[in-house]
Amino acid sequence: MQATEKRHMEVCVISDLHLGTFGCHALEIVQYLKSIQPRILVLNGDIIDIWQFRKKYFPPAHIQVIREVFKLMEQGTMVYYITGNHDEAMRKYSGTHLGNLVLDDKLVLELDGKKTWIFHGDVFDATTKGSAKIIAKLGGHGYDLLIWLNHWTNKVLTFFGKEKRSFSKKVKNSVKKAVSWISDFENTAGELAIEQGFDFVICGHIHQPQKRIFKKDGKQTTYLNSGDWIENLTSLEYRKGEWDIYYFEQQKKGTVSPVLETYTTPKIPDVLTEKVAFWIQSAL
Repeated sequence: MQATEKRHMEVCVISDLHLGTFGCHALEIVQYLKSIQPRILVLNGDIIDIWQFRKKYFPPAHIQVIREVFKLMEQGTMVYYITGNHDEAMRKYSGTHLGNLVLDDKLVLELDGKKTWIFHGDVFDATTKGSAKIIAKLGGHGYDLLIWLNHWTNKVLTFFGKEKRSFSKKVKNSVKKAVSWISDFENTAGELAIEQGFDFVICGHIHQPQKRIFKKDGKQTTYLNSGDWIENLTSLEYRKGEWDIYYFEQQKKGTVSPVLETYTTPKIPDVLTEKVAFWIQSAL
């Protein structure tokens, strides 16, 4: 079978994969990573969900996502892993450089003469700090249950020829407080980016793909959010001087072949894979 030609781009930003949780669309992520060849790949937080990590649940498809990232590194892609709140335990290693991999808590890129500021965004979220963090973790388990129920409900709906539904998205969109919080989050990021002189600011965290222009005092910035791979299955792609939101084809959700291909070990120095394993194990 002839391999599908990869789409080339300057930068790809993906976030909120939540590997290690039931709601993660790992097979779709694998398919997406196989389809692209970015010069820079930014993993913008909540990639491995350490908050809800369970040793009994990390299926082969989730491991394959990590292998695809290493495969891109082997092919010359520079990978920046920006930590989020669900993988914040790795922040103690911020500033680490290993070959084509950089682990940090923020990133500034200059692209075509314009400055882009990238960070996860949990710094704006009071529900992930202090004692509120415990409640957020408990809420995360409830979210997982909702995703699990949604998964099986959609199987029944599909069987009867009905349209799939997203319970969690409906809950979020129907709660005025949540909508207001998302708006406040975007406004805060946009205003701060203008103050700091950035042309673009990119976040994840709120699972809400977005592209908005903010103006203040005669200045402007473009706020972008890479969305997530739990519900929206989106990323940000930069090519020819433009940032665009990429939506994984909706009809492919839940129809990706579960057959995992056999991999040979990527040609990456052992010290690199050992260091990454150490990060994950010491963070648990």
